[in-house]
Amino acid sequence: MKTAVLTDSTAYLPKNVRNEKQIHMVPLNVIFGHESYQEEVDIQADDFYDMVKEGGDLPKTSQPSTGLMVEKLEELARDYDAVVAIHLSSGISGTYQGMVTAGDMVDGIDVHAFDSEISCLMQGFYAIEAAELASNGATPEQILARLEEMKQSMQAYFMADDLSHLHRGGRLSGAQAFVGGLLQVKPVLHFVDTKIVPFEKIRTRKKALKRILTLFEETVNSGGEYKACIIHANREAEAEQIKQEIEKEFDNVEIGVSYFGPVIGTHLGEGAMGLGWYKK
Repeated sequence: MKTAVLTDSTAYLPKNVRNEKQIHMVPLNVIFGHESYQEEVDIQADDFYDMVKEGGDLPKTSQPSTGLMVEKLEELARDYDAVVAIHLSSGISGTYQGMVTAGDMVDGIDVHAFDSEISCLMQGFYAIEAAELASNGATPEQILARLEEMKQSMQAYFMADDLSHLHRGGRLSGAQAFVGGLLQVKPVLHFVDTKIVPFEKIRTRKKALKRILTLFEETVNSGGEYKACIIHANREAEAEQIKQEIEKEFDNVEIGVSYFGPVIGTHLGEGAMGLGWYKK
């Protein structure tokens, strides 16, 4: 059986990585006024943050249409027997459910949709692992079993400079009782049961980042080899500095830098930072 690996644009995997690993992608959309752009196709992260600065208002976002997903699956059906489709958390987007629906509409290929329950390069890590397994002849069931194993140790914490975007877009859960107070602080956020919820209320950006690093250190000091990434919203120099500090301190961590692209950046706003990791 020949198995394809598909993800969506919010995995923020560079095009050269997708090409090298043979990872297929369906894009989500950002909408500025009456103009819609497919992220990672028509618009890249740098362009997005520039456009936001020029326009002032953040855009809206939308998931890929069912028609686009059906088209992609029909294209894959020409060369593959099955596809493992890895998508951003179902608690913040209908993309995963959209793929389930599209899979029922296409003949000639078995569609195995996987809810990453997360997003950005942490979602991308699942896609990379799946692609490497597929290239070595693993079955969809074997791939999904490994992804579930990864999920057991997958963690990510992040902070936003301005929570109003998340709140307004309905992507911030479990915080309604004190959301007014939250808007004035820099809480550490994470995913719980597919949704973004506050982990801890913290007053300043510096303390929030320090708390995230402490959570990371507590995990990686417990033993084992880890893969991690710093994720930033137009703060590359700051992200690189954190990466270098982690590399100096931990020899059991393989760490890279990634970014919050247009769709996730719409909800977190410029200046957001995150750190995610899993046990290899």
